[in-house]
Formats: sequence, structure tokens, C-alpha cells
Amino acid sequence: CVNDAEEVGARLERHHDKSINFDVRYLIGKDKNSPVSRSELRARVQELFKDDNAIALLYFAGHGFVDGTGGFLVTSDCQDGANGLSLTEVMALANESKARNKVLILDSCHSGAAGSQISLGDRAILSAGMTILTASSATQYAIEENGSGVFTSLLVDALDGGAANLLGHVTPGSIYAHIDQSLGSWQQRPIFKTNVSAFTPLRKVDPPISLSDLHRMRVLFSAPKDRFALDPSFEPQPPAPNHGITPNPVNTERFAVLQKMNRLNLVRPVDADHMYFAAMNSTSCELTALGRHYWRLIDQKLI
Repeated sequence: CVNDAEEVGARLERHHDKSINFDVRYLIGKDKNSPVSRSELRARVQELFKDDNAIALLYFAGHGFVDGTGGFLVTSDCQDGANGLSLTEVMALANESKARNKVLILDSCHSGAAGSQISLGDRAILSAGMTILTASSATQYAIEENGSGVFTSLLVDALDGGAANLLGHVTPGSIYAHIDQSLGSWQQRPIFKTNVSAFTPLRKVDPPISLSDLHRMRVLFSAPKDRFALDPSFEPQPPAPNHGITPNPVNTERFAVLQKMNRLNLVRPVDADHMYFAAMNSTSCELTALGRHYWRLIDQKLI
């Protein structure tokens, strides 16, 4: 749990380019000389959610407990699980927060109980701007492997860029998708609950394509279903011997951008297996479904 908290904190403190991101405060019980009490954890959670911030995020790695009254975060001074900080209390503090976005990420057993009340069954009560991402359901344990929680290992991978979109943004939704597809049906199942109109990025990493190159899509393709005609002059290295093929600098520059888009599944060659053969055989390329999606976002000035 100590390793997990420090790994996640390191990712949240700064974006990939080292610019400042979250103002992270740690509360870690490293050994018997640094216990974390229930009252101390509650005070920190209360402090976190008291102000009108753009985003307030709570990450917890530790023991969890559930009984007929709900779930608990277990602290160092607990004699049994029910002595811990109740998830009902955590949710009350978060739901009442004036922060515009509230995010709870819990890597503990039975953490999926967060946000649900026994009287409501499986239904959750989330205020506007609330997102919950947990390691397991209310009835499952959170597993550890190689000195780290399985959930947090995937969370760190996601924050390192595994869940980034083409703009380099890592959001709660993309993190959940990354973790969900990485765990099999028989493993612990992550739980995702949210009440937001739009996801706020939790971290930014280097995008796989520059924004200026991405915007070229709207120039190269005047409509989403258009095809871009290619010929051998687009290929900077025609086969030897040169069969009268002269690379065109303007075309080779555009072809380099199209090849970047091809590698990101935004563009595909038509009637050819590779972009090279599409050029050499004078066919064309077209936008994929993902490419058409980004074309529309650019056209509507959403990115």
C-alpha cells in the first residue's frame, strides 16, 4: 500500500512534461511508528473536500471491510473492520463538497460499496461532478501481486499514458476502460460510478501526434468520407532502380503526416496492405471510423 500511494502520488503531482498538476498531500502509515488513525484520515478527507476547487481527488490504498451497514476504510487503530472510516461518511463529505469535480479512487477490498446505500440496493447516490473508481466490487477482495495492488499497477500504467487519447489526456473514463479490459471475467472487477457532464483530465502525457498534424486531417480530407489520391511522387524512397519516379517534396511531407495517422488507426490505405503500396500503385487512402470521429471534432472546433 505504501508503494502504491507513492507511485500514484508521483504521477499525479506532475504531468508527463514535469509541469505541475495536483498539489498532492500524503498520509502514509509506513510502519508501527507512523500509524494512521481513523480520526486523522477523516480530518484529511474533510479538509480535502471543504474548498471550492476545480478538482479534489482522494486515492486510498489499504484494507477495506464491509458488513450489513456498508463499507469501511480500515485504519491502523482499528480493532476490527467496522471501526474504520465508513464509506458512507466519506461519500457524505465528498457529495457535499463545493469542488466542481470530486474523484474517489479506492484500492481496497469491498471498495465497490462506495456510493451505494444498503436501503437503495445497487443504486448509487452521486452529486454532480462525482466520480468513483474502485479496485473491486462490494463483495470482492482487492488482490496484490509483486508488491503492488493489481488495480493500482494498472492505474499507474494508465496514468503513464496507457489510457491517453490522441490529445494526451488521461481521464477517469479512459482509466476505467484501460483497467477493465486488462482484467479477465474471473478476476476482481473494477467498479466505475460517475455523475459528470464531461470528464476532466487527471494527467497529461505527450500526445502520439501533434495537434497541428492532427488538424491537418481537416485540410487533407475535405469531407469525412473523402479519399485522398496517392501516386509514386508521395513516396520519398522509390524502389531502385528509379523508374522515372521523382519524389515531390510537398507530397512527401503530406505523406509523412498521413503515415502518422495510419499508425494511429486514423487513416487506412485503399486497395493496398500498406501506405507504401497505395502510393506506388496510385490508389488512395481514407479515414477510418476513428479518423472520421476526430475529423468531426476538428470541424466542429471541439479540439
